[in-house]
Amino acid sequence: MSPLSAMKPGVSVILEDAIAFLAKVPPFQFLDAQTLETVVKNLSLEFYPKDTVIMEQDGPPSDALRVIKKGSIKVSMVPEEGGEVVIDYRGEGDTFGFLSLVGQDRVRSNITAVDDTICYLVGKEMVLRLMDSHRVFTEYFLRSHITKYIDRTYQEMRNKSIFTGGSDRLLFTTRVGDLGAKEVIFADEETPIQEAARIMTSKKISSLIILSRDRVPAGIVTDRDLREKVVARGRSVSEPVRNIMTMPLIRVDAKDFCFEAVLKMLRYNIHHILVVKEGSLAGVLTNHDLMMLQGASPLSLSKDIESQQSVEGLAPVSRKINGIVGLLLKEGAKAGNIIKIITEVNDRLVRKIIELTEKKLGRPPLSYCWIAFGSEGRKEQTFKTDQDNALIYADPPTDEEARAAQAYFAEFAQEVRDSLLQCGFPLCPAEYMASNPRWRQPLKSWKRNFTEWVSTPTSEAVLHATALFDFRPVCGDTALADALRDHLDGLLRDEKIFLGHLANMAIKNRPPIGFLNSFVVEKDGEHKDELNLKVKGIALIVDLVRLFALERGVRETSTLERIDALDEKHTIVKEYADDLRQAFDFFMLFRIHHQYEQISAGKAPDNFINPMHLSHLERRSIKDAFHLIAEMQDMIIERYKAMIW
Repeated sequence: MSPLSAMKPGVSVILEDAIAFLAKVPPFQFLDAQTLETVVKNLSLEFYPKDTVIMEQDGPPSDALRVIKKGSIKVSMVPEEGGEVVIDYRGEGDTFGFLSLVGQDRVRSNITAVDDTICYLVGKEMVLRLMDSHRVFTEYFLRSHITKYIDRTYQEMRNKSIFTGGSDRLLFTTRVGDLGAKEVIFADEETPIQEAARIMTSKKISSLIILSRDRVPAGIVTDRDLREKVVARGRSVSEPVRNIMTMPLIRVDAKDFCFEAVLKMLRYNIHHILVVKEGSLAGVLTNHDLMMLQGASPLSLSKDIESQQSVEGLAPVSRKINGIVGLLLKEGAKAGNIIKIITEVNDRLVRKIIELTEKKLGRPPLSYCWIAFGSEGRKEQTFKTDQDNALIYADPPTDEEARAAQAYFAEFAQEVRDSLLQCGFPLCPAEYMASNPRWRQPLKSWKRNFTEWVSTPTSEAVLHATALFDFRPVCGDTALADALRDHLDGLLRDEKIFLGHLANMAIKNRPPIGFLNSFVVEKDGEHKDELNLKVKGIALIVDLVRLFALERGVRETSTLERIDALDEKHTIVKEYADDLRQAFDFFMLFRIHHQYEQISAGKAPDNFINPMHLSHLERRSIKDAFHLIAEMQDMIIERYKAMIW
């Protein structure tokens, strides 16, 4: 078919339509206007009636990269044993034919039009030219297109496998060792890069463990390292492989559940993790292994976040996070495990926004640390809550540098605030955000604020402290956050008066249990006959555990991590640690289920429940948790009786 530019009638309208369409489609949306116009002038159009086989398995290589303008296609394979395996469905804006086109290899799957379908065709010469001149074009297909194709293939093949019997092997019930981690292949650190690549190719593996001269595992080289550190940078393949290996080696125990492996992969941004069994190296687990375990993986969502190059691209990805919550609920995950995964994904999203903001505004004049507090600081977010963040930057040496820092970080914080809002994180009504100058200060000012709050514990100071003392670093120079935490620990050592104010706050709000063990609910208004599970349950445990953590100088911020750290340090917590964990996890899981049901029904999520709509067991469990809180509050009253008023 002729290029669009050769079509005489209405040519300008057709070209403009193609430009407008591709400008919204990755990876073409990343191209500059002139390049995009050149691409469009060399496009052609093809129409495929419904059920047309556009490409046939084992057929000749694709002659073009096809972009679906309208309609949809099905990607499927026919295994040797027969039957059709559907790998993927693709619709408007999706592409197909890339692997076959670039590799000039036979087509690996059948491509069939599900509906009447129209495609733009980008010829081989143009595709290769774009790959040579625009790195972002190549990276898109390497990171998104190919991995998506492979991941879905393995997932569908696994679903058809007799071994799995159609039953799900889930993140929270499957042990790492049950996945059958791949055999570990080693190479010496002096091995040339080319030889290492040859070993990986011959063994058909995606990672190689590198041994030190003492024959101890020192690092790992993956296909990603070869692609990004060698090919992309033009590095000599005769260099020793130690020059490109990744350190340190991240490990997971074979006895751990798979979600622990997912969590570490998310945290360290890796795709391979070593499996240790009884102290010995037992294998390597890859992200593909975990993708096979489930389709809509947090790892997949994390990869989507990393691949985006604009806030506009991040916004639709961020909306998928609620789907992850639904998936984890379906798998029977505990609340503690759900909030760990969601925290890692949300942190990745925030860090990406900050990265994009730095690219837009240029390098900051001073080092800084973006911190989170509130539920985000405690790693207890479920569905997107209000923004709770602040910014610490290094103390400026001169007045001029101070003014430059103030100007830069004011614009920086505003950009991040607006980007988070665009990605679904509402503004904090009380303006506890870095965009507020009060919460965007050099380290010395933060130290001064903390000192004033502790030494003069007014009601406002205690309010600020209960929110901001749960801070944790999310992005940037974490040494700044560590320095502030050191300062806080020093301030609170033997500071009975301030801790007495926190104790007073922790016992003021009593659990809603009334006469004859009945629930105390709202008497009128929008939430008549309901109780606020967050304010009357979760927040009470948070306040209690925060007080104990600050008493003992525990640096963890999450409630569950604080309980774990206090188990051997605090007499009250040691006695009640298991009960506290269970009560907190129960409240959080109940809240997550309640809010997910509301969101699924198209309602705004809240924290109000009607006890009369609960089962007998649920009501009994909530009452038991309330009684535990009341008992611990009574212990605090006794402990701080001289300071409680």
